[in-house]
Amino acid sequence: MELLLDGQKTQRRFQTWLISVFSGIAPGLAALGIFAVMHYSVAARTNEIGIRMALGADSNDITRLMLGDSTQLAIAGIAAGAFAAIWSTKAISAMLYGVKPHDPWSYGVAAAVLFVVAILSSCAPAYRASRIDPMTALHER
Repeated sequence: MELLLDGQKTQRRFQTWLISVFSGIAPGLAALGIFAVMHYSVAARTNEIGIRMALGADSNDITRLMLGDSTQLAIAGIAAGAFAAIWSTKAISAMLYGVKPHDPWSYGVAAAVLFVVAILSSCAPAYRASRIDPMTALHER
């Protein structure tokens, strides 16, 4: 009997380990994706940023602009993800152990972690945008 129980526990342990590994990789992939999108956004808006700086915007204004854009996108993405998670609770409720399908703490912690990851991963492109030389940006076109 113990051998049968041990076999069932082994399968559950492997599944739990696999979910833990994928859950650990997910924020890293999210950060990489957000960094890439923000980097592309800064590259695409170089002329606009150069014009803003030529008209008097300082580096703090540009950083605030880029971080504001990424914050809006992060909030929209978190809202869409929360809606999808709530919608799919019936499908995943059988896999949850010790957590209710509509646990507000789980949703809140996940949203907070993703928001922090989004803001931190967009800081480097926002800093890069604030360091653009207006003359170089305007001469590129």
